[in-house]
Amino acid sequence: MRGSRVAVLTGAGVSTDSGIPDYRGEGAPVRNPMTVQTFLSSETARKRYWAGSHLGWRAFASAQPNDGHRALAGLESAGVVSGVVTQNVDGLHRKAGSSHVVELHGASDRVACLACGQMFARQSVADRLELLNPHIDLSKPARINPDGDAEVDDVESMVLPECTVCGGVLKPDVVFFGEFVPTPVYRQAAALVQRADVLLVAGSSLVVNSGVRLLEIARRRRIPIVVVNRGVTKGDNRATVKLDAGASETLTAMAEALGA
Repeated sequence: MRGSRVAVLTGAGVSTDSGIPDYRGEGAPVRNPMTVQTFLSSETARKRYWAGSHLGWRAFASAQPNDGHRALAGLESAGVVSGVVTQNVDGLHRKAGSSHVVELHGASDRVACLACGQMFARQSVADRLELLNPHIDLSKPARINPDGDAEVDDVESMVLPECTVCGGVLKPDVVFFGEFVPTPVYRQAAALVQRADVLLVAGSSLVVNSGVRLLEIARRRRIPIVVVNRGVTKGDNRATVKLDAGASETLTAMAEALGA
């Protein structure tokens, strides 16, 4: 990595030390996240999603960057890391100070109108949701999930906020299960890997196809691939170096060794 342009691909394992659980790590709960098809199919499904998402996002949004996020920001400032492609939607790389971040699966702090495309800050939508639903109990600690939602049972009385521009359906600006990564976003991520001398994968099991595609770009270019993850990943047999270790401590050690 010394003297090279390093592209970084991160997954949920980078954010576990910030209190955000992993989807697939040891001890991760079995989940059946809502698909985009279900979200679009009925208002009841959208109520269920927004109720849980609202409760979970309050805890999710208060998460702070950990040493791993800060190490990557430092490596970028030092000219080692050329950019970070993240599969996470928590925005913690931006909070840590990384400036060249491609959020492959979107970001939970933005909300989009599916009709007119207008974007809203998640905080403003959260405030409206609370005004419309004073009966939602935000005093109960919610067990959050990796995408910032929580389990909620009674949602029939939920009132959903609409787009203030056109009255359309609102959806967090994240890629749901069953959705494709937007082509322009993927092209940005692919361009980072195309220009890199090394690909560093941190905290991802590489189960999601979008990450595997980026790994394949690096493999076809025959650049070194470094994988840092606790447990097996789908990229282990293609890695030049595989470190079975935690992301925070390993990225911190890399930053120190590289003078960041």
